[in-house]
Amino acid sequence: MTILPAQCRAARALIDLSQKELAELAGVSWRTILSFESEQRQPIRATMAALQRALETAGVEFTNGDQPGVRLAKKRNPKRP
Repeated sequence: MTILPAQCRAARALIDLSQKELAELAGVSWRTILSFESEQRQPIRATMAALQRALETAGVEFTNGDQPGVRLAKKRNPKRP
């Protein structure tokens, strides 16, 4: 599954996570998040997997189908290990 830029933005909003915080959790640069969410470029597959994994670990569930989206799967503080 590939997440969309809008899903990434929505996921961060659900768990109150900044772009810089997501970058740190995923082990990627802040510019990578910025350019992906602003639809300037599509990161490589490994980076996308790292983003999705970080968000899912923080409690986000990605939904697909006719209308891709996100929802809060579990309440967790992503800023604490």
